Amino acid sequence: MSDVLDSPKAGPAALRGSALRSGAYFAGVALSIASAPLLIRHLGVERFGQYATVMALMNLVAGVTEGGLNAVALREYATLEGAARRAAMRSLMGIRLVLSAAGVLVGIAFALLAGYDSPLVVGAIGSGTGVLFQAVQMLVTTPLQGELRFGWLAALQLAGQAMSVAAIVVLVLADAGLVPFLWLSVPVGLALLAATVWLVRGRMPLRPSLRWAQVWPLLRDTLPYTAAVALNVVYFRVTILVMSLETSELETGYFATSFRVVEVLIGIPALAIGAAYPILARAERDDDARFAYAMRRILELSMILGVWMAMCCAVGAQVAIDVLAGGDAQPAVAVLRIQGLTLIATGIAVAAGYGLLTLRRYAALLWLNAGALAASVVLTLLLVGPLGAEGGAIATLATESAMAVGVVAVLLRLRPELAGMLRAVVPVFAAGGAAAAAGLLAGLPALVALVAANAVFVAGLAVTRRLPPEIRDVLRR
Repeated sequence: MSDVLDSPKAGPAALRGSALRSGAYFAGVALSIASAPLLIRHLGVERFGQYATVMALMNLVAGVTEGGLNAVALREYATLEGAARRAAMRSLMGIRLVLSAAGVLVGIAFALLAGYDSPLVVGAIGSGTGVLFQAVQMLVTTPLQGELRFGWLAALQLAGQAMSVAAIVVLVLADAGLVPFLWLSVPVGLALLAATVWLVRGRMPLRPSLRWAQVWPLLRDTLPYTAAVALNVVYFRVTILVMSLETSELETGYFATSFRVVEVLIGIPALAIGAAYPILARAERDDDARFAYAMRRILELSMILGVWMAMCCAVGAQVAIDVLAGGDAQPAVAVLRIQGLTLIATGIAVAAGYGLLTLRRYAALLWLNAGALAASVVLTLLLVGPLGAEGGAIATLATESAMAVGVVAVLLRLRPELAGMLRAVVPVFAAGGAAAAAGLLAGLPALVALVAANAVFVAGLAVTRRLPPEIRDVLRR
């Protein structure tokens, strides 16, 4: 079935898959809207700040230990065949188990050394166990992605969100304390792993291998990329950890409430672009012109997606914070409007990063992410003292923007023919700015303003002829 990557059906399948997975993601967000206010109001702003700190720590562990292995696995699955593919998948499974288990232990050790209260340490153990199950499950989905079977991916994604939301509602009704909320990822992760194993039976070897002769070539080839992804995850989430040590729990809670919204949206670019990545990897191997065309379209689409999400955060910040936390978290509105702008840079950086992964330019990604981590820590330490949560948001925005510029610059140096995507910058940003102004200055009710802003954005893209034909095709289908 992986031969679909070479057929004319690959592009439409990727577009439908991108829309399907994004739709499932938004459906999951809609489900979480029912549970997030219950969670925040049940725990209170300060205890939610503690919850968010532990979750940020374990999400950090998950991201660092993931280390880009899922993308590497997808590339290997798309470009290898037969026994070579099975050997690579078994080696990657072995690496995944070792890295994830080690990362969880490090996360728990950090919680102990940082002096977290006993309930938070116990919660970190549960959250870390869930991270381990989730990491293995995501690697096992590789055949589904490599064969463009996005319907099952979307179903798994939505099922996981539905189970998490249901568990949160049950725990709130049971008047549970903080610890059970941090452990709920364990049963959810186990259920998803079991379902995924059944779906990929016969296609994904589940027996891990750590034979050095097979593992070392993969490590040698991808270790710089793995380190780069780990640093990327660290610098994007290190702000909340620094804030938990350097500022008040209330300011950390404001930042965490805002970040909850951004965290929901930040995964969308990877979902949308990831659907096309198997095609991109195969094209780089076999067809240079096809690769250049696909990469240029991906960059333009990611920029449009990022601007759209940032605009929605700017116009809908008041609604989002009111729904999540009510009047107690009013300062988080301004924080969200700042943090939302990072989604523009994130979308572009993710797209360009996939390009550098395909071209195996790992060292450039490593140095860029190392610089971003250093800048994030320094800016957070400088800004959270005088500016609190808003200072943390500014630090995140500055770091992510610099990262996006650097990644795109490296990609264009390697492939100058991709510079055509820069022609879309002015019209897309103009459409986003006009939409945000229309939503914020029209004096309309919040939800009406958000709808109006979206209409202005789409109209702006249409007038400037930047409405992607791929979007029209997906909507028509």
